[in-house]
Amino acid sequence: MPHPRTEAVAAAAQAATPQALAELCEYLRFPAISCDIAHADDVRRLAARVAADLHALGFADAESRELPEALPCVTASWMKKPGAPTILVYGHLDLQPVKGETWTSPPHEPTERGGRLYARGAADDMGGWVSHLAALKAWFAVAGELPCNVRLVIEGEEEIGSPNLERYMDAFPECFAADAMVLTDCENPSPEIPGLTVSLRGLLECTVRCTALEADIHSGLWGGMVPDVSLALMELVSRLVDHDGRVKGLRAEVPEAWRTAAWDVPLTTEVIREGAHLCHGVEPIPDRGVPPAEHLWRQPAVTVVATTLPTRDMKKNALRRSAEAILSVRVAPGMEDEALKASFNAELLRDAPGGVLVSVEWSTQASGAWLYTPKGPAFAAADRAYVRAWGRPLLQVGVGGSIPFVALFGRRFGDLPLILNGVIDPMTTAHGPDESLHLGVFKKAILANVYLYDELAAALAT
Repeated sequence: MPHPRTEAVAAAAQAATPQALAELCEYLRFPAISCDIAHADDVRRLAARVAADLHALGFADAESRELPEALPCVTASWMKKPGAPTILVYGHLDLQPVKGETWTSPPHEPTERGGRLYARGAADDMGGWVSHLAALKAWFAVAGELPCNVRLVIEGEEEIGSPNLERYMDAFPECFAADAMVLTDCENPSPEIPGLTVSLRGLLECTVRCTALEADIHSGLWGGMVPDVSLALMELVSRLVDHDGRVKGLRAEVPEAWRTAAWDVPLTTEVIREGAHLCHGVEPIPDRGVPPAEHLWRQPAVTVVATTLPTRDMKKNALRRSAEAILSVRVAPGMEDEALKASFNAELLRDAPGGVLVSVEWSTQASGAWLYTPKGPAFAAADRAYVRAWGRPLLQVGVGGSIPFVALFGRRFGDLPLILNGVIDPMTTAHGPDESLHLGVFKKAILANVYLYDELAAALAT
């Protein structure tokens, strides 16, 4: 039975959306860029501010915790409902860098345009967990309490791969004790369709190196008789993909029922073109009879993320001694890392172009793929909450990226319901210039969270 005051709480939350948006903007003005040591104190200042705000809200134990050689993690709990279930909400307050990007408006000065809020971190992930704070405030304001116990964990290192999150889990296990977990850093298929993330691709990285000479030599004197390592490198990398640019010869097994349902995901040509910022005249890669969602979420992909190929400022008429490329490889759920490595190695190491020396080195740092089957009363409760807020249940979706904290939560707490949602949509441009939050999504997320606490409290009470 829903809490009798829930609709009053929902109405209060919607009325207070402007205040929630103003608070979000205050947080977004902190350049809390975790990958840049110059901004480490900005991460700390924001964490301290969030902890103080949570304390003022009613979380008496709110604290910005900091382990040695780590950036802070904010924890807080409200445990005043003996016997009621405990819900943990995870978010992150750190940001991606903006260096080298061209923004329409300043990245750390939130700006509204066309129904969206533009700022670095607006949707990834500040808007995600602030939507929970807005829901919690409404519950306190109207009911004086929450319908369930709530723990909050707001991390400061997600954008650098959560390297110390497990250390925080080990050091403060009580801060992570819960009956269900809501992880707020994921995407919705559209502003009209809420998403429940159930799969992620894994991430591997390798360095391909071609060597032919002991030193650079004059290209006019020797060109045509000795190999060009740059050409050899490009030929090698091109072996890994087909004419479309997709990984060649490797396909993950996907249930036919899932593939059929994936055609309903609204990844139209227009959505892909706009969301991916394709240049005029460039079309998305043909789907070849496979749902675009499957290509993005359930199949592998490879990207060249760095090379030592000469840039314009390094121009000289020379054959280079060596050339390298770093490849980022997305591993499909259900695909074994070692099988993918073996396939790539076989292709890269056979018949070296021009007889160059080829080596392939795989990084020891990797993020595992993740595949989850949502079942049980917590997910039925989440569907009911989203029907009340969005007018439709959550659509099960994947994420083509790799989110290390999700794999970690899955490994440590895989026996608990893990509800992955968020406020990102295809036009958010997370990690890129002009990142933005759809204001309608933010408002519906707040409302959904009001109902989610109520529905989970009732569903998990037994």
